[in-house]
Amino acid sequence: MSHVTFKGQPISVDGQFPALGSTAPAFSLVGGDLSDVALSGYAGKRKVLNIFPSVDTGVCAASVRRFNELAGKLDNTVVLCISADLPFAQARFCGAEGLDRVTNLSLMRGHQFLNDYGVAIASGPLAGLAARAVLVLDGHDKVIHAELVSEIGHEPNYDAALKALG
Repeated sequence: MSHVTFKGQPISVDGQFPALGSTAPAFSLVGGDLSDVALSGYAGKRKVLNIFPSVDTGVCAASVRRFNELAGKLDNTVVLCISADLPFAQARFCGAEGLDRVTNLSLMRGHQFLNDYGVAIASGPLAGLAARAVLVLDGHDKVIHAELVSEIGHEPNYDAALKALG
């Protein structure tokens, strides 16, 4: 269990956050067309996992916008934006914002991801959602950058994530 804050108040986060050098757990989440999307579907590509509570909040929306901007500059890399939002809401947001370089994945049928990735908010008003985190995986799913953002209301360290990609 980890602890982060939400608006300065401590909240508990269940599961084991992946450590640098570890292999990321397999997952199956829901894509924009309601299909099951597995981590293995991105084999050989580097992956940025932008994990957050909901695209309907300012900080979460800002992270999707920023990673969309950065995605165009990354070779052999996919940016996966993972939240509890339904695929319809994710598509509506990205469509309205003109964001087409990130891939949205929903926790709709993938609640195990929350515990497997150590981002399951267990207490406070956001209980049941994902804590804000960024993981960067190499082409073999080895974790080369891991940030569990200490305050849910803060943006992740984009520069550190980019640096991991070299």
